Amino acid sequence: MSDAYRIMGQNGSPYSMKMRAILRYRRIPHIWMQQTPGNDPETANVKPRLIPMMKFPQDGVWRLDSTPMAYELEELETARSILPADPVQRFLSDLIEDMADEWLTKAMFHYRWHYEDDREYAAFWIACDNTPSGEGAAAKRRQFADWIRDRQVGRMALVGCTDENKPVIEESFHRLLHALETRLGYRSFLFGGRPSLGDFGLFGQLKTLSDDPTGRATIRREAPTVLHWTRHADDLSGLEGEWMDADAPLPEAVTGLLRLCGEAYLPFLEANLRGIEDGAEEIRLEIFGKPYAQTPFRYQAKCYTRLKSLLARLSPEDRRRLDPLLDETGCLALLTD
Repeated sequence: MSDAYRIMGQNGSPYSMKMRAILRYRRIPHIWMQQTPGNDPETANVKPRLIPMMKFPQDGVWRLDSTPMAYELEELETARSILPADPVQRFLSDLIEDMADEWLTKAMFHYRWHYEDDREYAAFWIACDNTPSGEGAAAKRRQFADWIRDRQVGRMALVGCTDENKPVIEESFHRLLHALETRLGYRSFLFGGRPSLGDFGLFGQLKTLSDDPTGRATIRREAPTVLHWTRHADDLSGLEGEWMDADAPLPEAVTGLLRLCGEAYLPFLEANLRGIEDGAEEIRLEIFGKPYAQTPFRYQAKCYTRLKSLLARLSPEDRRRLDPLLDETGCLALLTD
């Protein structure tokens, strides 16, 4: 399959699952490669060493970063787009996808590495994926699992997954599940009967959360339909569906996610950008009336700038339709200068 895309990732990586699900839904020929020491030489020159990595057949070059890859696929492959036809819905999809990639991922990382059962489960899973079977494999897996657990736990504060931030992160997850449970289901997505980029952003994080013990138990208890939706969304290659009409009322799930953006994600992005501009070593703010603090990240400052730019490029007519909703949910002032 010389004309197939090659995607290298891991089943425990939310962004790998996101991109694989997009390729499956869009029926784009691809080869999925589980990243292991045995196939590392194929991507030895790809920097930085992030997953997923995807090699495009058009030029034979490996790409990184799931959102730009998804958009490039839209330019190269015409069938079964994941960008809603309506510009307003498309912007909302972009906003929700960005929130999933940069904010919901904190819940994924928190639940995976905060609780002891999750630490052990995830560390051994990753060790199994990276340690071939054979003589002495059990001891090698145990050694690798201990190493990866200690490394990931040591990184928790860097991404904001601290004891201080735990109440904000877990409340964000509960609110997100409550919103999604009102909408997602078999053949039911944020913007109609077909999945958007926003759906796939959510799926990537939820897939990982639904595999880990505490995340899975939480979703099963609070949003059982979302758990089943996550199973379906892993492979939607057989799905046929249509976007909802541009003038149809938005689902409660979408407005609920926008409120989460307005109350948590966008205030975080604003504080992060201010911290970057001020050269601060730490940003501090209140979310849901609770303290939140972490090191600022330049990549998330780029995300904030991009969202503002996407909104500014909409036509006056689209803004007349969109701005009242963004204002009502607390997003508008945080997305306009």
